[in-house]
Amino acid sequence: MTAADYDWASVEHALDGRGNAVLPGLLTPAQCRGLAALYPDDTRFRSRIVMARHGFGRGEYKYFTYPLPPLLERLRHALYARLAPMANRWNQLLRTDTRYPAELDAFLQRCHRAGQTRATPLMLQYGAGDYNCLHQDLYGDHVFPLQVAILLSEPGKDFTGGEFIMTELAAKGQRADVVALNQGDAVVFAVHQRPAAGPRGPRKVAMRHGVSRVHSGRRHTVGLIFHDAK
Repeated sequence: MTAADYDWASVEHALDGRGNAVLPGLLTPAQCRGLAALYPDDTRFRSRIVMARHGFGRGEYKYFTYPLPPLLERLRHALYARLAPMANRWNQLLRTDTRYPAELDAFLQRCHRAGQTRATPLMLQYGAGDYNCLHQDLYGDHVFPLQVAILLSEPGKDFTGGEFIMTELAAKGQRADVVALNQGDAVVFAVHQRPAAGPRGPRKVAMRHGVSRVHSGRRHTVGLIFHDAK
């Protein structure tokens, strides 16, 4: 499917209500397998992170280098164009002055002028016993408030366990969502905060995301982050 095939009003409604929304079948199984097959090719990536060394969990991930694989480059631009109006509305509700341009290239130029020049799209690899601690992907002063994760592996066949998890921390307590994904599905989610209705108007709630423990097999995911890193 393409970005144009989704009901973006429904996506926006889900993001407003819980901070995440699923895009079913964004990639085909063949596209998923093709991307996952890139993982051993270090020429495609700028760095490799072993999570246990940094207290991030268990497993590993690699940041792509520029130029991105063409499929990811197209997706990153197309999804940003759909999400930028939502991001601007969120910032308006939260009384934040930052506004995002309509096109990704213009936003990346803003990042690069501030010294955020390193590519942030990444691929994650988990084996049995691996997991990703709850976290936020920030990387610098310029942060786009939404990002996308795409499941490349087939649940129940390639791996078991390894659910995508989001938590929301607000004044009234903490809430967690377990987001069910099939191979090729994407989840759009809040990077670090979102507006929520409060008794005195919109208020900020803090969001984190992670992955539960993988029980068996191997799980690959692509993360599309729209701001670059210092």
